[in-house]
This record gives sequence, C-alpha cells and structure tokens, in this order.
Amino acid sequence: MDKSWMHSDRRSKAYEFGVEAFLNFAVENLLTTTHIRCPCVKCVNLKLFGVGIIRDHVYFNGIDQSYKNWTFHGEPWEATTNASRNVEEDDGHSRYSFVSEEIDMDDNDFGDFGSDPYEFANVIGDGDQPVYPGCRKYTKLSALVKLYNLKAKHGMSDVCFTELLILQGDLLPEGNTIPTSMYEAKKTLCALGLSYEKMHACPNDCILYRKEYEDSTNCPTCGISRWKEGKDSILKEGVPAKVVWYFPPIPRFKRMFQSHETAKSLTWHAARKSIDGQMSHPEDSPSWKLLDDKWPEFGNEPRNLRLALSSDGFNPHSSLSSRYSCWPVILVTYNLPPWLCMKRKFMMLTLLISGPKQPGNDIDVYLEPLIDDLKSLWVGIRGVYDAHNGEYFTLRAALMWTINDFPAYGNLSGCVVKGYKACTICGDDTPSHRLKNGHKICYIGHRKWLPINHPYRRQRAAFNGKPEYGIPPEPLTGEEVLHMVENGDRVCWKKKSIFFDLEYWKYLPVRHALDVMHIEKNVCDSIIGTLLEIPGKNKDGIAARLDLLNMGVKTDLQPEYGERRTRLPPGPWNLSRAEKREVCNSFYGMKVPEGYSSNIKNLVSLQDSRLLGLKSHDCHTLMQQLLPVAIRSVLEKPARYMKVLNGYVQNRTRPEGCIAERYIAEEAVEFCTQHLSDVSTVGVPSSQKMGVSKPLSGCTVSVVDQDLLNQAHLYVLENTEEVLPYIEQHMIHIKTAYPKFRKRTKWLQDKHNSTFIQWLRFKFKVNLRKTIMAYQKI
Repeated sequence: MDKSWMHSDRRSKAYEFGVEAFLNFAVENLLTTTHIRCPCVKCVNLKLFGVGIIRDHVYFNGIDQSYKNWTFHGEPWEATTNASRNVEEDDGHSRYSFVSEEIDMDDNDFGDFGSDPYEFANVIGDGDQPVYPGCRKYTKLSALVKLYNLKAKHGMSDVCFTELLILQGDLLPEGNTIPTSMYEAKKTLCALGLSYEKMHACPNDCILYRKEYEDSTNCPTCGISRWKEGKDSILKEGVPAKVVWYFPPIPRFKRMFQSHETAKSLTWHAARKSIDGQMSHPEDSPSWKLLDDKWPEFGNEPRNLRLALSSDGFNPHSSLSSRYSCWPVILVTYNLPPWLCMKRKFMMLTLLISGPKQPGNDIDVYLEPLIDDLKSLWVGIRGVYDAHNGEYFTLRAALMWTINDFPAYGNLSGCVVKGYKACTICGDDTPSHRLKNGHKICYIGHRKWLPINHPYRRQRAAFNGKPEYGIPPEPLTGEEVLHMVENGDRVCWKKKSIFFDLEYWKYLPVRHALDVMHIEKNVCDSIIGTLLEIPGKNKDGIAARLDLLNMGVKTDLQPEYGERRTRLPPGPWNLSRAEKREVCNSFYGMKVPEGYSSNIKNLVSLQDSRLLGLKSHDCHTLMQQLLPVAIRSVLEKPARYMKVLNGYVQNRTRPEGCIAERYIAEEAVEFCTQHLSDVSTVGVPSSQKMGVSKPLSGCTVSVVDQDLLNQAHLYVLENTEEVLPYIEQHMIHIKTAYPKFRKRTKWLQDKHNSTFIQWLRFKFKVNLRKTIMAYQKI
C-alpha cells in the first residue's frame, strides 16, 4: 500500500485520500470497528478511539511518521531496516513471532503486558467509559486515579477510602461506574501494575527457598522448619516462618521505556554538557566514566541504565514496638535529570525484608534474586521497546554504588565498622583510642585529611593535645579488597560481599557510599541533645570531662567533687534554664514556607525544653539555617523515603504485606498518569509557587502609591553596597550621553521626565530602575 501520503502536507488532497484509505484498511482488517488505536503523534497507538475521533486526531496532530508498518491496524509484520529489531519476514509465523524467535525472548520478557508492548492500552481502553452517562470530563479510570491519588497523598485508610467511594457513587447520577469498595478499586488499578514475588526464607537468615531449595521443608544449614510455629508449638504447614517480598526490576525498567516522556528523560544525560567543571550529576563521577572507558559498547548506548542501591531498616509500627525492623532495598536510576532521579516516583522498591530482626551480615542471602537480575541486565535484555524512538533495543544496566548509613555500610561491604579497626579506608592503621571513662572507642586522626597547611593541623588544645602531621592513606581498590577477602589476609573483613559476583564491581573506584543525611541527623541530635541537655542524648557528662582531662584538653572543665555532689563547671555550650526556654520559644515561633521542612512548632516541647521527632530533612534545615537563628539570642553579641513506606502500614500485624500492596497500587497509579491528561502524580510533586496572592495569617494588605514605592526602592538601591559598581557604570553612560541633551533643552522642558527615562532605557538597554537611579545622580 502507498504510504507516501504520511509525509505530505495535511492540507493536501493526497493526505486526505491517504487518511481515508488508512481508516478503511483498519476497519476491514480488524475484528472491531468501534475502537481502534490512534496513530497520531500524541497518541502513538496507545489510546483507543472511534474512527471519527481518530480522523480528527490524524488531521489535527498529524500521523506518527515512524509508524511505517501498520501492524496494529491489520498489516502483517515485515522486515525493517532498524538494526535494533534485527528481524526477518516470515509469512509462516504469527503476528509477534519475531519477538520470541528472532530476538530469543521468552513469554515473560514483556512483564504483565504479554508479548505486545501496547497491550496495556487495552486495559486503559476498558476505562475509557465515562463516569456517568453524558460525562465528558472524567472517565472511569481517570476519576479512580485521581481519587487514589488523594488516598496516597494524604494517607487515607482503606475504610475511609471505601466510604468515600460509596459517597461518590451516591452523589453521582445513576449508572455511574465508580467502584463501591476499596477491593474493586484496587482490582482495577492493580491490573495495570506489575506483580511481586513472595519468597520464603529461613528465620535464621540462612537461605531463601528458591532454586534447588524450592521444595525443601527444612533449612539445610540450621535444620529449622520452613513453617511457622504456633503458640501451641505446633507447626502451621503452609504458613511460612519468614517472607521476603521481591519486586522484579526488569519488567519495571521495560515499562519505564514504554512511556514516551520517561523514555525521553532516561537519555537526558546524553544531551547534557558540563561546562563549569563541577560535579553536578553522577555522569561527572569517576565510576560513570570508568564504565564508559572500560566497556565502550556499554557507554555508547545512552539508554543503558546506571543504578544506585540503598537499604536501611525502619520500624513500621512507629512507636508501638521498638524492636521490629523491616528492611526495604531501593534502586535509583541516575539516567534521569537531577530533578527527577530522586523523586518518589522513580525510587524503585525491589526487596522488602520482613522483621522482626534485621538481616545484619546475612543480608547477602536476600540480595540473591536482585543480583541475578543485575547480572542479566549487565549481559543485556533484548527486545525492550523504546516509545520515544519507536524502536526495540537491548537494555543493559550497571550498579555503580550503594548508599547507606555506617552500620548498613558494613553489612553490605563486609567490612568491620566497630572496634579498633573500624575505618574502611585506614584499615589496620586506623588511629583509634579507647576512652578510659567513657568506655568507647574514638577515632581522633581525622585531621590528616585536611590540607597540609590547614590551621587545624597545628592546634593542640581544641583536639587531642597533639599536632597532626600525617597524610591520608590511599583507599583500597576493589581488586585489592577482593584479593584480601579471598585469601584471608585481613581480619577487618567479615565476608566476601555478594556484589563481587557482578563482573564490573571490583573495577569501580567507589563501591559503597555513606548517606550524608544519616550522618547529619546523628550530629544534629548530638548537638541539640547537648545544648538542651536532653536525657539520653547529652554528650556532656562526668565521664566525658574526665576523658578530656586525661587527654590534656580543656583541663579547666574538670569535675569538682564536693561532699554531697559532683559539680561540672559550665562550658561554652551549657545553657541556663532561661536560655533553653528562649531557644525553644524561638523554634516554637518559627514559620517556614510550605514544603521547606516539618512544622517546627509541632517538634518543640516547651514544658521539657526539648525537640522531639526530628526527621533527616528537619535536621538538615536545623543545622544549616534554623539553629543559628534560634541560639542567636543566647550567644555573646559579635522532609525520607522511609517515612513514605512507614505511612503505607495500616495493618500492624502484617506491615510488609501492607507496604507491598500499597507500593504496587501506587505504581499502577503513577503509570496511568503518564497516559491520562489532567491527572497529577504523587511521585513527582508539583513545584511550590511562593506567590503573594494572599497574605500570611494576621497580616493585612495595603496599596502603596507607585511614586512612593519607587522612592523606597531607590533608597534601598542607593544604600546597598552591592549596587555601587552598577551605579558607577551607569554614571559613565549618562555623563557621556548628557551633553547631547543640552542641545535640546527646550525639548526636555516640554516633555515629562518619564519620556526621558524611556528614551534612556531604549538607548542603553538597561534596567528601568537603575536608569532612574542614574538620572537622579546627575
């Protein structure tokens, strides 16, 4: 069939005849004549409409010119020139035979959408029916997605959401399609999402019951039963003692590329050019460049993914239980631009390790399925469809590093992070010292990482009473670490990390990174606890003062022993009761913009003069900006992803199940929003617009005369030091041009000053207010 009309002008007769021939061809070859795929440049065969709507779309938007083989409208598959597909024509095969045979894919490579990458459009098409007869604004699916967005955004319980659905159904006209229960809503949404796998695990973290142990009923290592033991000491056969939820990343990566916008964003880094020489994106890191240089076939494809892994434990019961620890494992995709890669939508939950105890050093057992998928991703997953370029390609991915706090760092890397040799860089040469009174090990050689001429190196009294002239050691390479753990040359390594099973892992310069937010939170808690003398968090005490005395540091602060009590001389950091109350009142009265941090007022306890419930982001804002403001009056004059997962828990007896179900439901919602208009997303929040449309509470708006406003603005500019260079520069321009105006004195007298100002603005192309200021100086 002639398809040259696709490149013709949409106003031409050739295009008109071509559109009609295409529609007739589609109607004759497809089984249905009511709804077919729309091939316009906006729908790109993802949406189903009637023939009349498709005709309008093709005329108004234009047809997708990359759609050369009309396979979705009845035309059989043909050989293409696209090297990514690498298929040949075979009339004896079915419509999708090239997928399974020519590209060697199995039936599960397209995830829940079968062998057709557009099959999810059929599910969306089922939701294209209006909410009620005659409704043009919302369909069943778009209304449900918006309602579920409200549930996810505001932490609405399932019971509350069910009652809301019932109320919505009663308010709408008869015949509406709103689900009547949470179960029906979840069933509709989860049909669009991807599934997860529940794997049984040994309660002692020995094995996962998969592969050769899939049919075992007892752990081959410790002999404990696979099944849960009831209160009557009777095994409940079929009820696992421990479960791991696994969310396979490969089908989720495929689905990311099925979205036109997301597929485009995944190659953002390729078009980016760094011109300032600063590290502003992981692409500037040595690990990224090493992958490009050592494996050029990997680096030459911008769609290949660069990943980071993060894991940490949290208590899903909040304060109801202090010992339960649930461990999620999250993947982050660095191909995305920096304003998207760390958003909730693109933080991919891959593992959910159930409690009540943390996996600790045995976390490698639970990482096995993820490592297997990462191996497959390094070799390549063929037949992945790129909706942005309209072609199939082989997807590869590499894990660049892990991001954790220090204890989890030790679990994943296999290095000792406690004791005398706890530094992962210094190793056997760690400068450690055990405090005689505090009974803790401190590491006081940190000044060696400062520049050689830094003044801190020569200071004695502020540190350990000694100067520091040492040089920092060179970090061990991955190959050196692997040699040590395999040969047992170093006692500081507890195990060989499972990440070394990845072919490229030993070559990466940075394999494990510390989470700065964790460190900042620990430092902030210590500072706040010491300033306000919060029990359990105060680092100042008799033992600390005695240890300072032993090191010869701040000897004037040594404890003073009396007959009845021991007195600690006040240090520079000690606040009186009145000063503590003043600091807390400062925090209590602070008002910050929306989305800046938590409501600081809710974190302050005025009765106890302490701060409670600080999150990582709150600690960041406190350390960087708020704390200096709060303590200014008493000095001498001279918002994490774990919190989201915690909010998923509604049933306290099954916290991991709640997290898993809520995650895949939200995942489906995020997926739908990419193909529905006027539906906001939860994972990428809208930007906060700090406008002045309305005042803050307790304020009034007054209208100021424009002349008075200009005078006030000029006064501020004339008395601001930063503006002086601009004033001098404009004075030069004005003094140069002013003699020309003296010849036209009469014209200047007849015209208003504003005309003169406008002429100057046009002549010199400068800011109006700065021109006014220069004019006033003449």
